[in-house]
Amino acid sequence: MNKKWLCYTGFVFLIFGLASCADIELLKKQEEAGRLVGEAYMSQNDYTAALNELLKAEKIYTNDPHLHNDLGLVYMAKDKLPLAVEHFKKAIDLKPDYAPARNNLGTAYLAMKNWDSAIICFQEVTGDLLYATPHYPLSNLGWAYYNKKEFALAEQFYREALKIDPNFPIALRGLGLTYLAIGNPREAVNFLERVVQYSPGFPELFSDLAGAYSILKEYNKSLIFYKKVVEIAPGSNLAAEAQKEITRIQKEQQK
Repeated sequence: MNKKWLCYTGFVFLIFGLASCADIELLKKQEEAGRLVGEAYMSQNDYTAALNELLKAEKIYTNDPHLHNDLGLVYMAKDKLPLAVEHFKKAIDLKPDYAPARNNLGTAYLAMKNWDSAIICFQEVTGDLLYATPHYPLSNLGWAYYNKKEFALAEQFYREALKIDPNFPIALRGLGLTYLAIGNPREAVNFLERVVQYSPGFPELFSDLAGAYSILKEYNKSLIFYKKVVEIAPGSNLAAEAQKEITRIQKEQQK
């Protein structure tokens, strides 16, 4: 084979290589455009439309960690937790320092009640000094340990979260529930009162606080918050339970 042929062959391979790189970049741009449409649907809570766009984007180019994180979030919203875990793991495989995807993976494990796997994920995220919102994984660690009935550790992580954001509702509620679990309803009330101030639209919070006041036998306050549950969540199971407690307390007061 002469030198001229070798040079020509090398030139052809170079052209094909450049063309291949250009094709990949085009596919990436097309996939990103589809992903952004999917994210727009996600912001509107239209998860079926979002999933349709994200799956089309995945067919175009599958190696985008942000795409797999979005797919994980959509599958989690649609209660398809094994699929959510699969895509969060793909996102992390493609981008090992992708802390939000790791936190989302931990959240999926929480939903599956796989507390130990969740704890591993959140510990890795809290060790990332560049993670912008460390009070989220810290609170998630608190919830995992709360469910494992390791209440001292739950309290520790909730308090660490509150050092970062003293008014973080998830940590305030978690700490309140932890104090209820260890038999300290008075301390629980202190934190549950605070979380109701910052998140007044959630009936679960009023139910928590009503239950704490009921344990303390402060029935008038308990009734106020149980009635609030019925008011803001009419027809729900939570409202039905609250109404039962209202009836029970009123009978107790008539004795």
